[in-house]
Amino acid sequence: MTDRYRSIDLFAGIGGIRMGFDQAFEKSIETKFVCEYDKYAQATYRANFKDDFEITGDITLVSEKDVPDFDICLAGFPCQAFSIAGKKQGFKDDYKGRCRGTLFFDVARICAEHNPKVIFCENVKGLTSHDRGNTFRIITETLENLGKYGYNVYCKVLNSKDFGVPQNRERIYMVAFRKDIDSSGFSFPEGKDDSKTIADIMEKDVPSAKYYLSDTYLNTLKEHKARHEAKGNGFGYVVRPTGGIAGAIVCGGMGRERNLIIDERLTDFTPVTNIKGEINRQGIRKLTPREWARLQGFPDSYNLILADTHLYKQLGNSVTVPVIKAIAERIKIVLDSSENNEVPTAASVPKTIQTTLTGI
Repeated sequence: MTDRYRSIDLFAGIGGIRMGFDQAFEKSIETKFVCEYDKYAQATYRANFKDDFEITGDITLVSEKDVPDFDICLAGFPCQAFSIAGKKQGFKDDYKGRCRGTLFFDVARICAEHNPKVIFCENVKGLTSHDRGNTFRIITETLENLGKYGYNVYCKVLNSKDFGVPQNRERIYMVAFRKDIDSSGFSFPEGKDDSKTIADIMEKDVPSAKYYLSDTYLNTLKEHKARHEAKGNGFGYVVRPTGGIAGAIVCGGMGRERNLIIDERLTDFTPVTNIKGEINRQGIRKLTPREWARLQGFPDSYNLILADTHLYKQLGNSVTVPVIKAIAERIKIVLDSSENNEVPTAASVPKTIQTTLTGI
C-alpha cells in the first residue's frame, strides 16, 4: 500500500471536496495541485489550506503536461450549466465567454495524460436528465474509455439530509476507478443520520440585526408570493420551522429567502444597515453565512473571511463535506486493498478505445 496518495483539486471552489477527502484519508493524502478560476473563492481557499504552491486560475489555459503526477482527481466541475436553477444549457452554456458545460473535458484531458487511480466528480442531480440523458451518457462514456486503461464508473444520487446535516440537497456523485484496479467491492455509502434540524445549526449568540428582514422588504416578499400563487406558481419566500430542515442552498448564493427562519431572540431593533422601514417584529431572518457553512458540514474552525455576498455564493456552490467524507472512506478501502497500486505496463491491460475529447 502506498504511504500517501497524491491528489489534485480541480474547480476547487472553497475546498469542500478536498476537506472531505482529507478527513477520510487523514495523513495518507497530499494535494499537489489546485485550480480555481474565481479570485474570491481562491481567497477563502488560501485562508483554510496552507499549500506551498500557488492556486492555478483558468483550467482551459493549463497544459496537462504541467500538472504534477497524481493518483486521485477531485473535480466538482461547474454545476450551473446543468442546474434547474439555471437555464440548463449544458455543453452549450456560455458564461463570460467561457463554456462551463464543456469544462468537464478539461478534467478528461488532464486525466487522460496522467491516468490516475480514481476520478471523483460531483454535480447537480439534473445532470442525469439533461438533454434527455445524452449529456450524462457522453460524460460516462468519456470516463469509461479515458486514457490508456479506461475507467469503471459508479454513480449515485445522495441527499445531504441523510448524512448528518439538515439540508435537503440531492446531488449526483461519480466515482471512476481505473480498470486495472479491482473496484468490484465498491459501493456508495447509505446515509443513516437524518436526525439533525435547523435548530442544531443555529448561531448560539443572537445574530446581527442585519440578518433580520425589514418590514418593508417582508411585505414585498409577501406580495411577490401572492402574485405567483395567483398564477398557480410555487415561487416565493419560505419560512422554515427550526425543528425541520432547510431547502437546498443554491448555486450562486441565490434564494436566501427560501430558507428564512423565525428567531425571536433579537431585542435591539436598531438597523445596522440602510433599510427601508423597520426591522420586522416577527423575528424573521435569513440564515447567516456560518449557518450556511454548517448546513454544508464545514466545521466552525473553517475561516469565513470575506463579505457575506461572497460567502453565500461560495457556500451555495460548495459541497456537503460529510457526504464527500463518507464516499471518500469507501474509495480509500478500494485503493488500500488493491493488489497493484502502481501503474501497470500497457501490455498487461486490455487496450480500450480512446475517446475524442474535442468537437463534442
